[in-house]
Amino acid sequence: MNQKQGFDNEKYLKEQKKEILKRVAKCDNKLYLEFGGKLLFDYHASRVLPGYDPNVKMRLLQELKGNADFILCIYAGDIERKKVRADFGITYDSDALKMIDDLRGWGIEVLGVVVTRYKKQPSVRLFMNKLERRGIKVYTHYPIEGYPNNVDLIVSDDGYGANDYIKTKKPLVVVTAPGPGSGKLSTCLSQLYHDYKKGVKAGYAKFETFPIWNLPLKHPVNIAYEAATADIQDFNLVDPFHLETYQKESINYNRDVAIFPVLKRILEKITGKEAEYNSPTDMGVNKAGFGITNDKCVQEAAREEIIRRYFRYMCEYTMGFVEKDTVQRIEGLMEEMALKQEHRKVVDPARKAAHEAEKKNKGHDGIFCGSAIELKDGAIITGKNSPLMHTASSLILNAIKHLADIPHKIHLISPAIMESISKLKKDLSQDKSTSLDLDETLIALSISATTNPTAQMALEKLKELKRCEVHMTHIPTPGDEAGLRRLGVNLTSDPNFSSKNLFIVD
Repeated sequence: MNQKQGFDNEKYLKEQKKEILKRVAKCDNKLYLEFGGKLLFDYHASRVLPGYDPNVKMRLLQELKGNADFILCIYAGDIERKKVRADFGITYDSDALKMIDDLRGWGIEVLGVVVTRYKKQPSVRLFMNKLERRGIKVYTHYPIEGYPNNVDLIVSDDGYGANDYIKTKKPLVVVTAPGPGSGKLSTCLSQLYHDYKKGVKAGYAKFETFPIWNLPLKHPVNIAYEAATADIQDFNLVDPFHLETYQKESINYNRDVAIFPVLKRILEKITGKEAEYNSPTDMGVNKAGFGITNDKCVQEAAREEIIRRYFRYMCEYTMGFVEKDTVQRIEGLMEEMALKQEHRKVVDPARKAAHEAEKKNKGHDGIFCGSAIELKDGAIITGKNSPLMHTASSLILNAIKHLADIPHKIHLISPAIMESISKLKKDLSQDKSTSLDLDETLIALSISATTNPTAQMALEKLKELKRCEVHMTHIPTPGDEAGLRRLGVNLTSDPNFSSKNLFIVD
């Protein structure tokens, strides 16, 4: 398992803070910073840049918070259709609430929440009520006909002028959101319009970790970004405006390049002068590339991430969450990088474990699942399902036994307890499946640890599983997925269901 470090957080923080403050000073001490990517828990970045602190951006903003206000945006359509964030398994509106709580945990208060492209949907009104009745200010922005090309309407009292204005006091205003398409850019520009009408000569800049502009176009880290956004069909390209102006290559992505000419016109109409930016790259303040200290290590980690994304999209296609073009896109990236499923070390052992379970139980009904985990010492541990527990439960128990040097034949949870829980599930909820998922198994283990010192030893090893690589031959059930997410492992699975049932509860 790759445990090398490829990123220096302190160097990155120093360079990033310096760049942002420099941009604030250039903009008459009022800068709206469109803050893309994940503000907290940026596990994609930490996976492709080994050593990257997933909360380093929050550390950066903590250092700047004395000079910064914070605005959170969410697109009304995402609330209405209950769009889900795959990494947390929660809807965007729930994630917005979580972000407010997380920011408060870091000592940062959100000035307000902007609901963008609001059409007075009842479900969105309920969300707004929830915020307002908990003391959070809510602002609304409305759809603008012909956006973004109808510049004359956009930059007018009937366009940006019809949007709510948010009064800010600090020289830096960080505009963030639960995910892409939330309206961060339009919120920044709307604020800019109102400020200029009030005589405040504010500026705009963009913070986006990926793609990394000063890495090559086909660098695995930048390809991993394309893999992460295969569902929205983003792709990287050499910034043509930057190349033409400065005769230097820099990398950007298609949406920023496509919108740049229109964005430049909007900025010029708002400010009444020629835009200071000659390219999308000019707008950015990202310094992540300067924090890379081991390119070989980073490239290896990025290739692993591309394979993870492949498995995720294959599963999401099977579950009906994405379309065929997403699968074709990720397959194309796998082929371009000459990657195969089996390059992920835990894939073959998991499949072999499933095959062994099927062979052992020949003649029995049911689907046989296998799983494998790569521990930090390089050991590969496997698990398989049984009448008493899911494969994820078996895997985690086997892994912590290995870490605690406990012989395989010793039970961490008494078979009598397992059978008692299974009987309870069957009697009370009429579950067809009475085997324990990982969430249930972890609870049973914690109870056993109160009277069993061996179970306590094993329980203490759970924290060592964080960031370990896991593969399963079947899509995890909700209870397994919740348990694995809590343990913090990097999970992939084959696009197979663990049951023939269409409605799966456990």
